[in-house]
Amino acid sequence: MLKEENLITASWSDYELLDSGNGRKLERFGQVITDRPDTQAIWLPLKPELWEKAHAVFKTENKDTPWSFSPGCPIDWIVSYDELKFNLRFGNFKHLGLFPEHASQWEWIKEKVAALETPNVLNLFGYTGAATLVSAKAGAKVTHVDSSKQSVEWASENAKNSGIADGIRYIVDDAAAFVKRETKRGAKYESIILDPPAFGRGNKGQVWHIEEDLLPLLQNLKEILSDKPGSFVLLSGYAAGFAPQSFAQAMGSVFADVTGTFGTLSIQESSDRVLPTGIYVRFMI
Repeated sequence: MLKEENLITASWSDYELLDSGNGRKLERFGQVITDRPDTQAIWLPLKPELWEKAHAVFKTENKDTPWSFSPGCPIDWIVSYDELKFNLRFGNFKHLGLFPEHASQWEWIKEKVAALETPNVLNLFGYTGAATLVSAKAGAKVTHVDSSKQSVEWASENAKNSGIADGIRYIVDDAAAFVKRETKRGAKYESIILDPPAFGRGNKGQVWHIEEDLLPLLQNLKEILSDKPGSFVLLSGYAAGFAPQSFAQAMGSVFADVTGTFGTLSIQESSDRVLPTGIYVRFMI
């Protein structure tokens, strides 16, 4: 049975959500303060004076040069989470290389992976590797899959920064295509983590539409999920267009009689407000 449980990520030494509002969010990553769009922030900012301190501002209307920087702002820099280190940089699509709202998931992954004996973990749509690094640090053998060569290289860079030299297999491939091949090979994974976009393209031009392609992917993942007690699946997504119940019911329609939770992923602001950023569903065997 899947029960609703909303998760909130608190700030840590290298990350803080300072304020939000007017369709934007003001965050501190290490010593760098960024001002980025966020469609969920439909309220007024509480601390308008803080926004003037932003070192980097992203404006969607400036297509050629969307970021503007204050003097001395670094182009790339490293932030830490626990023992892990992530190299951040300014992308053309407002992203920096880390989704802090997933920190509440990282702790859960670490706990569940550590309870298994050298589990095989599959991280699909792995991006720059936060879940991969958490799993590897907890003792797993990880297969990290992403269709972007740049993202895979970035994940490898983060692993080196974090002192993780072994235990990770990096694959540049379309996630759905890779999983189909794994079903034919009879592969088994004790842990499956996926964070699919609403829309994307594979490394060979394959088109991904979450409303069409998620369910077939989940059906194939069922074939490669180990039946070992403690095995788990964690599905996350961006909070736009789908309710948490949609993810939960999709998962429940494929993996019957499982016990887990679903809900929203949010970030705690420095005030008592939270910023909803994603949805998730997870369960264990």
